[in-house]
Amino acid sequence: MIDPRRKRRPWGAPLDHDPEAVRIAREERGLTKRAVAHQCGFSEQLMCDIEAGRRNATPQKLAMLAFLLGRSEADLRAKPEPEPTGRAEQ
Repeated sequence: MIDPRRKRRPWGAPLDHDPEAVRIAREERGLTKRAVAHQCGFSEQLMCDIEAGRRNATPQKLAMLAFLLGRSEADLRAKPEPEPTGRAEQ
């Protein structure tokens, strides 16, 4: 049952994490998605979805991933989109 107090990220909203940064950090540690998911206490499917950018890594999950992968949370967090300048490049 879903907790009604839990706030869900709106569909299409930006992710809190950078999926590629998570994948690269995991591969550099020589870990499989299954191993990371097991050690963090969530499903392998969720780990696949986090790396594919289909689901968001909550702040708690991002903290667990960062700890396990030996990275800071900032390393795995999504980078803000640059602000448009309003001028067309020529």
